[in-house]
Amino acid sequence: MKKFNTYLTEAKNTHMEHLEDNILNAGVEGTRQSINFLRSLRDMLAGNSKAKVNVTIKWDGAPAVFAGIDPADGKFFVAKKGIFNKNPKIYKTPADVDADTAGDLNTKLKAALEYLPSLGIKGVVQGDFLYAREDIKEVKIDGESYNTFHPNTIVYAIPKQSRLAKQILASRIGVVWHTTYRGDSLETMSASFGKEIASKLNASKNVWSVDAMYKDVSGTATMTEAETAEVTKILSNAGKIFSKLDRNTLDGISQNDDLLIRVKAFINSKVREGQRIGNTKRFVDDLITYVTNHYQGNVDKLKTERGKAGAKEKMKAAMSYFVNTNKAQIVAMFDLYNLIVDAKHIIIRKLDRAKQIGTFLRTNDGYRVTEQEGFVAIDHMGKNAVKLVDRLQFSHANFSPNIVKGWQK
Repeated sequence: MKKFNTYLTEAKNTHMEHLEDNILNAGVEGTRQSINFLRSLRDMLAGNSKAKVNVTIKWDGAPAVFAGIDPADGKFFVAKKGIFNKNPKIYKTPADVDADTAGDLNTKLKAALEYLPSLGIKGVVQGDFLYAREDIKEVKIDGESYNTFHPNTIVYAIPKQSRLAKQILASRIGVVWHTTYRGDSLETMSASFGKEIASKLNASKNVWSVDAMYKDVSGTATMTEAETAEVTKILSNAGKIFSKLDRNTLDGISQNDDLLIRVKAFINSKVREGQRIGNTKRFVDDLITYVTNHYQGNVDKLKTERGKAGAKEKMKAAMSYFVNTNKAQIVAMFDLYNLIVDAKHIIIRKLDRAKQIGTFLRTNDGYRVTEQEGFVAIDHMGKNAVKLVDRLQFSHANFSPNIVKGWQK
């Protein structure tokens, strides 16, 4: 079983969990953490400056890019997520990039290697590649001309005549930074989230370098009393359910890695279909059927009795949770899960009102407005972080064949 902090940060920021999935990933401790994150976000948006949480914006960039100084030899490098492998993949010369990558990834990594050293990066930083100069396109949306870049699912659009559009057009690449690393070696580095990075780097006309830090410069993201009360009521109801749940109900999934994978896979299958957990009693029935069929399928496809016996043991271990846990408790746990999602959605809607750049989805019929990919909530120590994403909007769009992606030329 993975420890809770492993799920939150995994030591390196190569994967981040959804806020509501903390209930599944880490049981009692994860549930408490999610409720506390939401309380702090509510307080922040209500104007409470003592709220113990920071927020960054999730930009829908690609690929992830790491850059900085290799402690081993003091040389500048760029890397993708393989930086933290046992044998780290890092690139210090164009030849290094050519030896390991091809196509668009190759082009972007070599551009990063060429232009990022001018920023004077200290240590190691992580961000997302937003564009190379050739990726910027001029398009008309609802009669207005925009300069756009489309790295992944979301199209970012800046009015053509704006100062920002001219600044972006003058640059060679664009990167958003969100994580810093410190340590004596790449293998032992630890991540810090929620820090200003771009503002501390050297200015460069070739790099549009931006922080992921959330800033409500317009003042439009402040919650009204009614909105604050609504979130408070949802969290109060969540707290009441939480107090009545047995620890084994909450911890039972997190303590069985195979079952955890299956439960999250089932939820993700609903997301792909554009569905959220609705009727929780029906959802639990369907979940039990899904898990049973998965493991029975594994048994049936094996030919030897020895193989079947091993698969049956795995099935028994996973299904023991449903056998030994009161079904009403499991239903209540997913009622709690739904309440966490409800509060999260209200907060996402409010946070999104402060965005400075237009966000759209490109369809075969044109463009439609969408919210940002989401946000990341970070504790005041900068070590624990979870993502807040509207999965029925962004995650569904990410899987949908009806949404044109940036790599689909």
